[in-house]
Amino acid sequence: MVPGARLVILGKQGAGKGTQCVRLSRHYVVPHISTGDMFRAAVRSGSESGSLAKAYMDAGDLIPDEVVVEVVRERLSNDDTVNRGFILDGFPRTTHQAESLDAILAPRGIDLAIDIEVDTEVVLRRLASRRVCSDCGANFSLDQPPKVNWSCDICGGEVIQREDDTESAIRRRLELYERETAPLMAWYGGRGVLTPVDGLGSPDEVTSRLVQVVDEWRAAGGPHRGEDPGRS
Repeated sequence: MVPGARLVILGKQGAGKGTQCVRLSRHYVVPHISTGDMFRAAVRSGSESGSLAKAYMDAGDLIPDEVVVEVVRERLSNDDTVNRGFILDGFPRTTHQAESLDAILAPRGIDLAIDIEVDTEVVLRRLASRRVCSDCGANFSLDQPPKVNWSCDICGGEVIQREDDTESAIRRRLELYERETAPLMAWYGGRGVLTPVDGLGSPDEVTSRLVQVVDEWRAAGGPHRGEDPGRS
């Protein structure tokens, strides 16, 4: 069995983050933990934080940071993450969440925060051609449609274009992402654990770059094997 890993994966919408998280999860034999997965699992568990999260989601409100952090804390306390590691997708989104994650994982922290870099114009083209299953959320595109009559290959649901996948809406989301994540990138960069990876090319090519970066980092030791440069 290959070694585990503790990774935070960052990237714009349309950068291929979800695909690469699944691939890294399989390669390092660790769970791929997305924000949505965590919330659904917490709600199913009936835990206090899960019940709180459900109340906010049912009301259509944003879930406060303190509730999000507690859901993450519960998920990362499970044996599969404690013993092997994780691929975090969608968390953290702010420096406050990153600080909370650091405290949850102390003293070791994460191995790397990887930013999958793709130019905005490329992302715009990808998202404009994206189609999504209305039932299970599986992604397709005009270039790679479902096999039969725009019915999902996985669950058979109707595959549609999201109402917010217009160019103007996509640009607004990308601008918001860049504005909100700039402080987070700076926070991880200051701690010496942020690395960019080129997200252009085939999925196999991007996966190869990601694995190379992680393995070279682990072989070199990384800040969390010794003193964290962000805390000197």
